[in-house]
Amino acid sequence: MGMKCIFPLIDNQLALVNLGGLGKMHPQKPLDDRQAVAEALAADGPEWRMKSVFTTGEVADICKISQQTVIRCFDSGRLKGFRVPGSKFRRVPRAELIRFMKANDIPIENLDTGKRRVLIVDDDPAIVDMLVDIIGQDPRFEVKSASNGFDAGALTKEFRPDVVLLDFMLPDINGNVVCQRIKNDPDLAHTKIIIVSGAVAPSEIDTLKAAGADDFVKKPFDIAKLIDTMVDLVAV
Repeated sequence: MGMKCIFPLIDNQLALVNLGGLGKMHPQKPLDDRQAVAEALAADGPEWRMKSVFTTGEVADICKISQQTVIRCFDSGRLKGFRVPGSKFRRVPRAELIRFMKANDIPIENLDTGKRRVLIVDDDPAIVDMLVDIIGQDPRFEVKSASNGFDAGALTKEFRPDVVLLDFMLPDINGNVVCQRIKNDPDLAHTKIIIVSGAVAPSEIDTLKAAGADDFVKKPFDIAKLIDTMVDLVAV
């Protein structure tokens, strides 16, 4: 999937983006057809929306819960599926995963569209508007934003982002505290955090990473490189 970008450094100028499209859907295979199940297990393509059968790790990523929670639900019968013949590996058919998500009020948008969720946390409206506009044009991402730590905390619980673009200096809290809160929540263990700031000294970067940040980008920044960093972190 190609991606052509013409992006300036972030300086409140407009940016242009031309992004590649998404792949095509595969039909769902019935669980009681052993040959169809085998084909589903062998299906290639990393995008969740192309799969008919999921591992417990994939279910955990999609539902934004821990893998152990998925396994407990599977073993108790709350999440139905089957074990791979000759092994203990659990597999969950797509239709059952959708039923489970709806029954537990888990948003199914990530499964249906293959999009990764991006939460932008910054108190500079110009930067937020630009990032929302540019990243929102990329069909791989769904974007929301917050301007302070309090709103970011509430949105993180509700939106369950795959990646957070986090300004270090927020009006009500520092970014390292937000990092710690996200990383200490088992249901958000998958969330990647990129600190985006012009106020962080090089000596502080290791401290931020120790608090849970996965990467650091200094303002002003190249938006194309920022998107590349996001893609590398969430594997889309």
